[in-house]
Amino acid sequence: MRNAIKILVPVTGFLMLMSCDTKTFEEISDVKPIPETVNYNNSVKTIINNNCVICHSSVGTASFLPLTDYAAVKNSVDNILDRIQRANGDPLKMPQGGTLSQDNINIINKWKADGLLEN
Repeated sequence: MRNAIKILVPVTGFLMLMSCDTKTFEEISDVKPIPETVNYNNSVKTIINNNCVICHSSVGTASFLPLTDYAAVKNSVDNILDRIQRANGDPLKMPQGGTLSQDNINIINKWKADGLLEN
């Protein structure tokens, strides 16, 4: 029994050391860093175009409020944030096709906190 423990302890220690990794959380994480200052043209516009404009445009699939330019999105930011942060299953949650990633929600929140900059 003692011989087994004498062998098992060093082997376990060796295996634990070999499983250590020198990568940081940022290197292995799927979370994308948010830019220091978020603006409409560099960050928010892409999110809106990829997830909202299919319905929220003058030629969208329904007659919803168009979100096709900076002024429209800026004026609707509180409503947008309310809708994209609703619980799954809520009939008013947007976008209707699926939930935005938390990264995208964080970017829109930061855009508002940064003062709704266009450029």
